[in-house]
Amino acid sequence: MPQTPSTSIENTETPPSVNSSPDELPSIPVWHAVGAVLLSVGVLALIAYLTFDASVFWAYAGRANAGWLALAVAAVAARVVFGGWRLSYISGGRISFEGGLRGQLAWDFFSNITPSAIGGAPLATFYVARDVDLRIGETTALMLFSMLLDQLWFAVTIPALLLATVWMPVFPEAAGWIGQWVLATFFVGMLGWTVLFAYATLVRIDVLEKAAHWLTSFRWLRRFQGRVDREMTQLRRRATMLRGQPLRFFVNGFLMTVGAWISRYLSLVFVVWSVYTELDKLLLIFRSAGLMLLALALPTPGGSGGIEGLYALFIGPLIPQAVMAPTLVTWRVLAYYLFIAGGAYLTIYQVQKTLRDRKHKADSERCAPSPDGQPREAAEADERQAVAD
Repeated sequence: MPQTPSTSIENTETPPSVNSSPDELPSIPVWHAVGAVLLSVGVLALIAYLTFDASVFWAYAGRANAGWLALAVAAVAARVVFGGWRLSYISGGRISFEGGLRGQLAWDFFSNITPSAIGGAPLATFYVARDVDLRIGETTALMLFSMLLDQLWFAVTIPALLLATVWMPVFPEAAGWIGQWVLATFFVGMLGWTVLFAYATLVRIDVLEKAAHWLTSFRWLRRFQGRVDREMTQLRRRATMLRGQPLRFFVNGFLMTVGAWISRYLSLVFVVWSVYTELDKLLLIFRSAGLMLLALALPTPGGSGGIEGLYALFIGPLIPQAVMAPTLVTWRVLAYYLFIAGGAYLTIYQVQKTLRDRKHKADSERCAPSPDGQPREAAEADERQAVAD
């Protein structure tokens, strides 16, 4: 297990005036989660209506392998463990392993109820700050580095996908040659953005500063200019701290990132293998990776509705039509609905934590000494007795 680094990227001091309070956790309307689930269920129902054949399905279900399905569940758990471990590691131990698990679970939950193109990192930043009592600026640095590690993984995955198209049909034939060129163009563009993001974060932070200054020059964004300039100043300081980390810090963080993303791919692969193994397994892995990369650009919350369609396009042609809907439902339960339920747990946990903190604060104030040195509770009792006399 990699040792916790002696320095971490959040060690840059940030003036209180720059950071928002962790108590300012943005509220998320319930209908965001409900709407995302309903959209997903609706597309699932449509796919099931068009493809499901009970007699054929039961023939395959009779040969289902519970061991592969158990591995799919383990892969989902590993995804959270690697993510939580990564947060704890790059924080230099300031976030415990358990706190990292809650933070990763929150990240996945918020990602499932916000558009995929936005992601859950901004909201997860507030959650982690409040959960472990860190400043917003510090958790922002952690999330930024985590996102950078994800981008580095994409920089490895995308060329591998494009190279694999020489030997296997990574892009589904159903997309047609125009669709395949569109997919290839998207992946090349995503690779370009990945390289730009890494370069701007690690080498030329002034590129991001200029972009932020340009955006806030628009009239309707001008009121945010002061705050954005302050945040970019802090970002430059954190980027400097990041560049000063030893090589092993990046290597260990990247290995945890690889573990998290491989676990994502395997959760889908194992679900399919549990009922159907007569397929090109390497092609299934590559298509799973392509599907999840494309899902990052979907405009719907958590990619709901769109991911189901991508599954039908990428994975559907590789398996019998009758098992498409059942495997899709199983995978979405593990990789999507389970994290929606996890969000409910986090909400209850935060409410209980807030109540405990308020009770502890109230108890501390009651036990604090009064100006004459007596415990405040005793002083108040003496005052009430004096009034009664």
